[in-house]
Order: sequence, then C-alpha cells, then structure tokens
Amino acid sequence: MYERHGFSKMEVLYSSTRGAGKKLTASQAILQGLSEDGGLFVPDHIPALECGIEELAGQTYQEIAYQVMKLFLTDYTEQELKNCIDRAYDSKFDTEVIAPLVEAEGTYYLELFHGATIAFKDMALSILPHLMITAARKNHVQNEIVILTATSGDTGKAALAGFADVKGTKIIVFYPKNGVSPIQEKQMVTQKGKNTFVVGIHGNFDDAQTGVKQLFNDKELAQEMADAGLQFSSANSINIGRLVPQIVYYVYAYAKLLEGGRIAAGERINVAVPTGNFGNILAAFYAKNMGVPIGKLICASNENKVLYDFFSTGRYDRNREFILTSSPSMDILISSNLERLIYRIAGKDARKNAELMAALSREGSYQITDQMQAELDDFYGNYADEEETAARIRELYEKTGYVLDTHTAVASAVYQKYAAETGDTAKTVIASTASPFKFTRSVMNAIDPKYDQMSDFELVDELSRIGNVEIPNAIQEIRTAPVIHDSVCDKAEMKAVVKRFLGIHA
Repeated sequence: MYERHGFSKMEVLYSSTRGAGKKLTASQAILQGLSEDGGLFVPDHIPALECGIEELAGQTYQEIAYQVMKLFLTDYTEQELKNCIDRAYDSKFDTEVIAPLVEAEGTYYLELFHGATIAFKDMALSILPHLMITAARKNHVQNEIVILTATSGDTGKAALAGFADVKGTKIIVFYPKNGVSPIQEKQMVTQKGKNTFVVGIHGNFDDAQTGVKQLFNDKELAQEMADAGLQFSSANSINIGRLVPQIVYYVYAYAKLLEGGRIAAGERINVAVPTGNFGNILAAFYAKNMGVPIGKLICASNENKVLYDFFSTGRYDRNREFILTSSPSMDILISSNLERLIYRIAGKDARKNAELMAALSREGSYQITDQMQAELDDFYGNYADEEETAARIRELYEKTGYVLDTHTAVASAVYQKYAAETGDTAKTVIASTASPFKFTRSVMNAIDPKYDQMSDFELVDELSRIGNVEIPNAIQEIRTAPVIHDSVCDKAEMKAVVKRFLGIHA
C-alpha cells in the first residue's frame, strides 16, 4: 500500500504473460511495449472502480478517463495523468463529448471515430505519446524512442498522427500493401513529420505483425540501436498503454446510458465489438472485472473467423486461407491480445501460456483445456460474411438513415444473431470503430451497387449527402495531399529497411 492522489491504494504492477523477468511499473511497461520473452504485459490484478458508477454518470469523457486510468497507471502522479488526458482529448476531436452514444433500432452505437484519423484507434493513440514521453522522463531514459508498429489499416495512421514531430521519438509503420482501403493507405502515405516512416510490405497483416515482433526480439539489433542511442517501443494494442485507455470506453458508455435514463443503476448491458487483434473486447472484459455491470461480451468476426472457431471449439487455429474482406482492420489470423485472456483463464500460469504460444508459433494452432474453456462464459462469438455485412449496412440505412462502416456492421449483424439465438433483450452497446467515410466504396456499394461507378472522393461527397453527415476533416485533408511515403519491401527486408531509416549501417 502507498499514498498517492491523496488516498491509500494498491499499486498495480505488470508482468509478462510468459513469466520471465521482474514486475514492472506501468510507466516501465508502457516504455518497453513487449516483454523480452515475447510475452505481453498484464496487470497483477484488475482494480475495482473506487466510486459508484452512478457518481460517474454526470462526468465528461476526460473525467471518467482519469477515474479509470489512475487505477491502472499507479506510478503516474495526478498532475502527470491529467496532463496526458487533457492533451489527448482536446479540440482534435470533432465532437465535444469525444465519444457520442447514438441510438438506432433500440441499440446504442458508441461512436469512437471522431478523432484525427476517424477510427477508434485515435482514442488510445491520442494519449499514448503523452504517456510514453512522461514515462521516459520518469524513468530517466536518454535514448530516442523508436515506435515500431504493424497495422491492418487504422493503428498506423492514428499512431503516425499521434507521434508526428513528438520530440524524442521516431515512428516506423509497416502495412500490407494490398490489404488496406484506398482511404486508409492515402491517410498513411501522406503523413507529414520528419520523424515518420511508412512502408508497404508484400504480404498480409499477420506477416507485418510477425516481422515487427521478430525485430522486437532481435538482441543484435537492440544492441546496435542502443549503441546509436535508440530503443524500440510499440504503439500496437500489445502495448498496455493502448489497452488501458480502451477500458474507459465501456465505463463511459455505461455511465452515459445511466445519465440518460436508458438503464437503471446496476442493470446489466451487453457489449458487441468488431474484433481483430482482440484488444478492444479485452478492454470491455477488464471493465466488467472492474465492476461495470456488463453481461455478455459479443465477439464479432468477419470471414477470417479464427476467434469464432476458438470460442466454439476451444481450438485456436490460424492454418486457413487468409481472406481479404471489406472490413480490413479485422483481417487478422493471429489475435495478439487473446494471449492476455489465455494467460488469465490458465490461472495466470505463465508456463502453460508460453507452451500454448510456442505451439501457435510452431504449428499454427493450440487447444485449451475444458477447464479453461469453461472460463470463457462471458464471451459469445460469431461472424458475419461479406453478404451479411453489406445487408446490415443497407437495412439500417433504409430503416433509420444511420450509416455504419463495414466493421461496425459486422458487429451489428453478429449482435442480431446473438439476440435471435438467445432471446436476450438486455440493452446493448455496439463499439462503432470507424467512420463510414473511411470505407466509402464498400459502404456505398452496400447501400446501392450503382455507386460503384463513382471515384473515391465522389463517393465521399455522395455519402455526406445521403447520410446527412458532414465530411470529416481527416478526409478533406487528404483529397489533394501529396504522397510522401512510397517505400515498399518484402517481409524478409523489414530489418534492413528499419536500419536504413534509423541510419544504422552494418
């Protein structure tokens, strides 16, 4: 126990899901990003909310963020944390409330896409640079921090926007060259900032993510970087500094429903999340374990339904065809954050978890025990194929005028399946993870195939007209922006490309 923020509280420390190494403070874990043994950092316990959720009902997003994050980031002072929050959640968001909750057909869509890059990653990646720079200062780090990240489309631009020209940092983003939407790619390759570097790879997201993990674990490269005054950290959702801010979404959503008289105090709600890397739904699971009255966690997959199969059978198997879909941020076969849940349902047995992850690396699959599978009762998994996703966009638009992006439509379609299967009528929050303007062609084709004749930016204007929604600044900016980053490489060349950008020569 120790004194902080004017009261006595338990410090939260972080350890690896694979067991090696000592426990770290929050700031140390954020700086390091990934554990040296390849594991992910997890809190030694999930703290309970200190105030009743009714007390949060009238608070702003920023105030609720502080109430949640102070419980996990216990080595940050009140002033440090509030400063990070204030800098992150400011006028770069195009709505004052940061995350509006919109009702359509009796379901509540938590719009997490009002930041600088119109995707939910902005919510956590707006604050990560500030948490990281504060962490570097707290831990007397002299090295320049090199953010190394793989993206399936959204993390890349949000991280680039967050870290661009932040003193003491550089950022390198790898993305699958033909695996993101045209708007997503244009957002990344037009990114300004002397410390930014964007590279397309010949391969899919899993190739990019595996390559990045290998670079993190490359001891020889780490030494070369240290000699040059550099060290890696991560902006992917494997970084605990990304995961903790996401917990806020679900505490906030519950508080807003309560404030609006949509639910009674203590009434259970369900949460549906379009899921790729498993970070966002894991954050909802953590919120539930903090005491937020959440019933089912509805895990929605697209046709790359590795998570649906896992929840159905207890077997995780990435040995399958990789399918490019209209929801590219979910085109993932290795859901990195699931490891944090596996560690927990294995009874926090790091050795057992390490064995399963080794099997995944070696054979591409693992099977959990019946006992572990019984621990997954909080979750419901299902998927929506391309046809169902498009039908859901069209149906909701025709009934209500509300336009979903492809990822949110996957979650909405899966929620419909859940409700039909179970008869559960609990109020449900669907995490709306991207603006429809980010995936205009897929969205507009779903509404009416005639739109396929239009150019990308004609579609933007038409979506604004039919949806009666203002075109986000993030889209206006890239209409005429010049391409700055045109590097492309094979996955085997990632190390050489990184060294070249950093000026490290063999």
